[in-house]
Amino acid sequence: MTERMAAGIGAYDRQRYRDAARILNVVADAIPTAPSVRELLALSLYHQGYWKAALPHLEAFAALTGSVDQHPVRMDCQRALGRPKRVESLWNELRQGSPDAEVLTEGRLVLAGTRAEHDDLAGAIALLTDAGAGRLVRNPAERHLRQWYVLADLMERSGDLPKARELFLRVQVADPEAYDVSDRLAALGPPTRPRRSSNKPRADR
Repeated sequence: MTERMAAGIGAYDRQRYRDAARILNVVADAIPTAPSVRELLALSLYHQGYWKAALPHLEAFAALTGSVDQHPVRMDCQRALGRPKRVESLWNELRQGSPDAEVLTEGRLVLAGTRAEHDDLAGAIALLTDAGAGRLVRNPAERHLRQWYVLADLMERSGDLPKARELFLRVQVADPEAYDVSDRLAALGPPTRPRRSSNKPRADR
């Protein structure tokens, strides 16, 4: 099984997720209590869009390890399956599990996306802004760029174009190649300037 596991890892590292899932499924059947096998098999299925198939392995990984590190992936599977209440429940578990900043950020972004998909733009925006996602950071990490981008998208959808432009611009300044930020800024167009009044003040009589 060691050789099969190594082959599965190699296929996953080369982004051959179909091959990885096929190989790792055999290993998981033989060693169902191996958390690393369950985790990698789940991620191989997730990357192929097999949300429902990935979930049992993600749940097994969490049960075997007590870890919440893959909760954002579980949340995204539930989001894709149209289960917003389950996404909220997993978010509460994630927060209580004291994850690192990257994992917590990823879970927050999934939850924000879920709320937005279910017509709660205000709730999605509040979730991010209350957590400081819109805060200016001098040396932003990847998670800051992701938060700015998602928040900018939500702001644009809510009609706050100046704020959306500001956040997209921050992402572009930090990394001009990030996502499709240049296209998003171009679509927003240049900022509108306030129109000057043509009426001159009249002299007092």
